[in-house]
Amino acid sequence: MTQIIKNIVDDALSLSTNKRVERVEKLLESLDAPNSGINNIWAKEAEDRVRAYENNEVSSKSISEVLKSTNKWTLNF
Repeated sequence: MTQIIKNIVDDALSLSTNKRVERVEKLLESLDAPNSGINNIWAKEAEDRVRAYENNEVSSKSISEVLKSTNKWTLNF
């Protein structure tokens, strides 16, 4: 750990719990920043799946069929 990072950590640990939580939330937000490249790939994938469904190129199952196949629980729909 470099001295700069150690100083940052030490400074952060000296903060109140609420202030540390605020800093952690800010850091986590920075990791979840939008990525237009990935968002575009997923948007195209979603559009392709909707198109395939609308053109009857893929089959679908009801939620009760899916849940029964997992053997986790059974719902009566």
